[in-house]
Amino acid sequence: MFNIENFDIKLNTEYIGRNFIYTEEINSTNTFLLAKENGQNINGTVMLAEKQTEGKGRKGRNWQSAPEVNLLFSILLTNDKSLFKNANLINFAASLAVSMSVENLYQLKTDLKWPNDVLINGKKISGILIEAVSQSGKIERLVLGIGINVNQNSFQGSFNYLPTSLRNELGKMVEREKLLADILNNLEVLLERLKNDKNNLIEDWKQKCRMLGNRITITDNEIEKSGIFYDIDEDGFLLLQMKDEIEKIHFGDVSLY
Repeated sequence: MFNIENFDIKLNTEYIGRNFIYTEEINSTNTFLLAKENGQNINGTVMLAEKQTEGKGRKGRNWQSAPEVNLLFSILLTNDKSLFKNANLINFAASLAVSMSVENLYQLKTDLKWPNDVLINGKKISGILIEAVSQSGKIERLVLGIGINVNQNSFQGSFNYLPTSLRNELGKMVEREKLLADILNNLEVLLERLKNDKNNLIEDWKQKCRMLGNRITITDNEIEKSGIFYDIDEDGFLLLQMKDEIEKIHFGDVSLY
C-alpha cells in the first residue's frame, strides 16, 4: 500500500502534487482528471491509482501493469498559457524528470526514446501519454499520464519494446513514495525551464537519446520510413534525413534500423 504521509514528507514542490488523489482502482487516471469536476480544476493535481482497468498508452494501446507494485499516475495542468504554447514538449520534460530520478536515486543509466519513453539497457521502464481538453482552439487543461515499472518482476504478453522494472534492474525492491516525490520535484523545475528556456531543455533531452545520429526506422499506421535521426526541432518533432532531404516527423514508433 502506498504511504501518502511518507510521500508528502519528501515532496518539495510548490503546486504539483499538493492536491493529491489516491485510489486503489479506477478505469484511467487520465480520464478521471480530464473531467473538469473530478480534478476540481486545481493546477498540479496528481492522481495515483494502484490499478487501472483501462490504462492508456499511445495510439489507443493499453498500459498493462500489475497492481500495487508500480507507479500509475496523472498530473493535471490548467490555465498556463506560457506552458501550453509548448505543449508538444511537456512529454520531454516528463521523460527527463523520470530519467533524472532513476539515475540520481539508483545510479541506473537511462536512454530516452522519442517521443516519450524511458529505457534501461534497451528495455522500457516508463511511458508517457498527454491528453488535453481545448476550447475555441486553445488548451484549457492538459493531463500528463505516466506509468513506471517499479517493483513488478515479470511481464506477460507481446510488446514493441521488452519491458523491465527498477526491481529487475537493481535486484531489490524500490520505495515508490520516494521515487514519485522525486519525479514530481524534478518535473516542477523542468516545466519552469520549458517556459523560460525550452531550447536548453531540448538539448538536455538529446544528450540522453542514444538513437540520435543513428539510422532508424519510423513506423506509423504500417507505413515505414528509414533514415538518419538528424535532430529534434524546437517544437519537439523528429527530423529524419532521407537521402537529400530532411522530413519533419510528427508521430510514429521509432526503432534502430
